[in-house]
Formats: sequence, structure tokens, C-alpha cells
Amino acid sequence: MSEEFGRGGAGPQDGNGASGLPRPPRIPLPRAAAEDGPGWPESAPAPAPSPAPASPPAPEMALTSAMAPTSHKVLKSLLGAWALAACSPEETAAVEAHLTDCATCADEAVRLREAVALLHPEDNLDLDPRLRSRVLASCLGRRPARVPVPAWAAPYDAETARLDALLHDIGEAEWQAPVRLRWFDGERPTGRDTTVAAVIGHLTAVDGLVARTLGLPDPLGDATGSPTERTEALWAARSTMPPGAVRAEWREQSRALIRGASFAEEEAAELAVPYGPSALPVREAFLDRAFECWIHAEDIADAVDYPYHPPSPGHLHELVGLAARMLPAAIAARRRAGLAPPPHALAVAGAPGRSLHLEVEGSGGGHWHIPLDSPAATALPGAEVAHVALDAMEFCRLAAGHVHPEDAAAGQSGDRGAILDALYATASLSRM
Repeated sequence: MSEEFGRGGAGPQDGNGASGLPRPPRIPLPRAAAEDGPGWPESAPAPAPSPAPASPPAPEMALTSAMAPTSHKVLKSLLGAWALAACSPEETAAVEAHLTDCATCADEAVRLREAVALLHPEDNLDLDPRLRSRVLASCLGRRPARVPVPAWAAPYDAETARLDALLHDIGEAEWQAPVRLRWFDGERPTGRDTTVAAVIGHLTAVDGLVARTLGLPDPLGDATGSPTERTEALWAARSTMPPGAVRAEWREQSRALIRGASFAEEEAAELAVPYGPSALPVREAFLDRAFECWIHAEDIADAVDYPYHPPSPGHLHELVGLAARMLPAAIAARRRAGLAPPPHALAVAGAPGRSLHLEVEGSGGGHWHIPLDSPAATALPGAEVAHVALDAMEFCRLAAGHVHPEDAAAGQSGDRGAILDALYATASLSRM
């Protein structure tokens, strides 16, 4: 308690009519607001406060002054409030100064702080990114889906749901937040400045290629072209579309894709999805769309300062595996374009040839042997001429064109030329 409560003061007679110096209240009574009382007449000034008497404090108040926050008894009684961080700054300073001199109180303070830590754990307020998959697994375990989502479409289902949750949480003004799209054009990093709304339009345009293959409506109608050409066309056609409509169009298309994959015949998984000069079967295209959805969701999250996490380990392994399977064709394409030296010797399709051991570490990682002399050659562990090791997240950033091939944090051993071919080919998998 503060010392002002221990000072004496003059006052009216007590309720029993006794005269003398009454004790003031330990805690001052609340003062009424001006509008709650009759107020002072405008003609009469408010009375001046009575001067404090010079008489010494009453004996009872002297006792109160002795119980200041510096006594051991009072400071010990404050330990519980101190452990809960409920003390005032002055009380906190007094308690902590006392703890340096009193071993008994210091031990009690440690026990109280440990008890508070058990009662109030410091949990992260962000939802666990694996929560959705655990809830779905529990629900499906109790009642399996009548028409389950194919395993090769599950990563796309999860990543579109996570991105949709992000879009639900941002404000309307944040749809125009600047976003930098980055990729590797085969020789150097490049990029383009756009907005959150335009990124969602880009995903809609490229997802439309998969929709057309499954016989679903294409947002661009009968338009054809590469992903970049389709994106430019959709941006031009949707330049005045409000953010809510942009999200609704992408959301409805992603749900239609999941339904289409679930109801499609087994043969539909092998239908070719054209990506300009190249093509992917539907099952691989769904993984490609999941990867791009995740990467662009992180671009958006960075732009609006939103916490975002990588895919679940099982899905991340599928995405890393897709990139690893695409590397032989990417190496061959770079050689045809004159961006890489020719192979040491052409290998016949199905015959063993030189290989590179790609080791992706961490959650979602694995081991892959990449043929170097021909995409159709057989890569055998005994024929490896180089070994590259990267963290799973670093490998994905490289495949997204967010890291320069020569700046990637990779462990390397063996043929330096083969290693550079693999790293540059990984970065060349990226596009807008």
C-alpha cells in the first residue's frame, strides 16, 4: 500500500458523534461525477479544501505506515501476483529486489512461476497446418467417402483449401497488395510485379487447362496457348472484376476439378494436359497445380504478412517426387536449346547410363537417381557420377525459381558439370 494512506487528516465527526481526528478510509471512496450530484450554484464558488492539520498521525496510522511494501511479510504476500505478472511496476521492482536477498522467497517464487507455466502454456495461436488432414482422416475413418478423392488429387485438394482459408482472412484492400512473381527463364532469374487478385487470376487461367482435359468448363472458353498466354488473356478479360468475384471463380473451378477427378474413370488419370510445348498426364498435372498453388499462396502470404506453412510431409514428398521425375526431360530440353553442354555419350532407351544421385533431406524428402545422358535411360545407383543433397524446402524454392541454381544451399560431390546441369534444370522447371 502507498504511504499516503498512512497520513492523518482532519474530517467531520464520526457517526457516533465522537470528536477528534478520525481515521481516513484505507481506500478512498469513489468520487461522484459532476452530473450525478446537485452541483454548485453558479453564483457560489466551490469551497476551498481544508488545510491539512499539523498534528502528528494517529497511532493506528503509524502502524499502517510500517506495513509498506518493503516489509518481508507484505512482499511475500505479493509473490502470487508477481508470478502472474499482475503487480504494478513499483511492486514488481520491490519484489524482485527482495528476491535477491531472501532465499526463502526466491525458492517460493520459482515454484509459483513453474506452476503458472503449467496453468498457462504459451501455445501458438495459429492453427496447426495438419489439422485439416487429421480431421478429414478421422471423419473418413468413421464413414468412408462414397466417392473418395484420388490419392494423386489429394495434395491439390489440400493446397486449394489452405489458400482459400488465407483469402477468406484478408481484407478487401489487401487484394491490391503488390506481389512479386518470380521464376527462372532458363538463363537468369526473372519476375513480374502484380497484385493478390492477379495471382488468383493466374491460377484460374492455368487450372483451366486441366479443366478442359477433364471436360469441364474453361474460364477462357475455347482459347488455347501456353500458361503465360492464357494468364495475359484472363488478366485482360477480368481487369475490372471485384475481388469477391475473382475468388469465387477460382474457388468454384478448384472444387469442380476435385469433383471431376473423383468421378472420372481410371483412364482419365493418364489423359495429357497441354502446357504449351510440353504436356503432363492428368495425375501429374494435379500435382503440378498443387505445387504452384502452394508457392503462389506463400507469395500472397508474404505480401499481406500472413503466417503460412509448408504442405504436410506426405504431400510434400509427392511434390518433390514430381520435380525429380521431370528433371531428365528438363536436362534434355536445356541441351536442345543450347543452354547446357551435350551428354558425354547418348544412351539407348532402357539402357543404363550415367546418373546423378539426388538426395532431398528433411520432411517430405527422399532419394532419386536422375539419368544424365538420355531421359529414357535407366539410372542405376552404381553408375552415379555425382551426388547432390538439398533440404526439401530449398529444393522446392529452387524448383519454383526463387533461388539461383549456383546460390542453392546444396551439398555436392562428383562431376561438377553434371551437378550444374541438374541444378539449372531444376530451376528451369519454374514458370510464371
